[in-house]
Amino acid sequence: MSKCFNITGSCIPEQHYMVDIHDRLEKIRDMIDKGDYFVINRGRQYGKTTTLNALETFLTPEYLVINLDFQLLSNTDFSTEGRFVSAFAREMYRNNAFRSVVSNDIVDAIKRLKNDNKSFVLADLFDVFSDVCAEAEKPVVLIIDEIDTAANNTVFIDLLGMLRGYYLRRNKITIFKSVILAGVRDIRNLKLKIREDSEHQHNSPWNIAVDFNINMALTADGIIGMLTDYEKDHNTGMDVALIAQLIYDYTSGYPVLVSNICKYLDEEIHEWTEEGVIKAVNRILAANTPLFESLINRLEDYPEMKKSLYQILTKGERFSFNPDHEPTKLLLMFGFVKVEDGAVVIANRIFETRLYNDMLTSEEMKSTPISKAGLFDKPEFVKNGILNVELIISRFIDHFHEIYGDSTEKFIEEDGRKCFLVYLRPIINGVGNYYIEARTRDNRRMDVVIDYLGKRYIVELKIWHGQKYNEDGEKQLSDYLDSYRLKTGYMLTFNFNKNKENGIKTVKYEDKTLIEAVV
Repeated sequence: MSKCFNITGSCIPEQHYMVDIHDRLEKIRDMIDKGDYFVINRGRQYGKTTTLNALETFLTPEYLVINLDFQLLSNTDFSTEGRFVSAFAREMYRNNAFRSVVSNDIVDAIKRLKNDNKSFVLADLFDVFSDVCAEAEKPVVLIIDEIDTAANNTVFIDLLGMLRGYYLRRNKITIFKSVILAGVRDIRNLKLKIREDSEHQHNSPWNIAVDFNINMALTADGIIGMLTDYEKDHNTGMDVALIAQLIYDYTSGYPVLVSNICKYLDEEIHEWTEEGVIKAVNRILAANTPLFESLINRLEDYPEMKKSLYQILTKGERFSFNPDHEPTKLLLMFGFVKVEDGAVVIANRIFETRLYNDMLTSEEMKSTPISKAGLFDKPEFVKNGILNVELIISRFIDHFHEIYGDSTEKFIEEDGRKCFLVYLRPIINGVGNYYIEARTRDNRRMDVVIDYLGKRYIVELKIWHGQKYNEDGEKQLSDYLDSYRLKTGYMLTFNFNKNKENGIKTVKYEDKTLIEAVV
């Protein structure tokens, strides 16, 4: 059977094209060798389960691995301590590889727990754990995936507490060499709202866990390796290094997004080119996927997190990473953002574009006069597949003065750039997309990169801060155009000086043509 790209469930090396994660597995094994207990918490579809399944195989020569998945437990299984013990034992018993290496006495003990959901408590389960670890010829590693399923259950908190207690006494009681828990949430920071007394509400039962700082994102080199394997099978003639870098640029190595682009290219688009990658990205952005649904739902669940995120998106604010800032912690935990050079930035271009689309195409935004103007003007702006960005900017300036001419300086500075994005969205909707270049985003300037029918256009949006700042902006835009091999760029400056000169002019800067507009 030929291999394919997988975007659902765990990846299997024999069936799916995958990035080689051997280095990652070695780093995790180093933690296990030291006896660390830790949590692998990453966003949805970030390769956690694929990593854990590969890790089980990787560790088997040296360790006895008990690999469980809490998705296989129902709500009823967490309803009482007895039911949980029975369900946990049931999942251990189902593991044929595990049963084949432990004694009949232990198998019988597990069966007794499995078959009685009323009589036994966690202490009985931990007696079996201890017996397994004492009898095993190799150190024992416990892996539990999808712990989010259990996070709000009292019995799960008790399980964590007992694991902690045994860990602290493991020089006296035989227990697991290492325990790995995996999910989206970092349970080390779990606030135990299911308890009534304040002490339990704020103290995590899993404060024995060490930090898991291993990078789970795919690298450009790793994507090159995967595409090289694909090219050996299909002989597409693609420029492997170029396509791998493009995929990485859009995804920042988010595993399911990497696979999704490749899957579209392989199965539907059949163009392993720069234009093909852009088409694949546009299809991903237009799809209603579980990943995007989850992201948007999280924003509705956590208004403060949404507020912080939109400050980054619309105002270009840069946040220094503060581990004690609750909205930032949530944004990191759910995968919306990452930390680069001490600053909090959007996790990848695809997320950013999807979040912009969600924000700018809301019913509230679509009902604004500037959005309606963009939709009305749309037929004017495309001829022979070329987007007339200069005309878009010219029309925007006219509408902006008409609609917002009496606005305050504060409005122009904080909302002017958002107005341009709201105007642009219906013009390119369904055919193109845009993202904000993270390297240039701040509260004074942002570069909008428009992808439209395989072509790119760069529009620098900025606030007027004097002639010197404007000249610096021209140089920055010119340098940025070089990185995209473009010769024409656009500048839209919001200037609230009374003596400003509105309009558009063409400026020659070195070998570039800059279309500069002031509003």
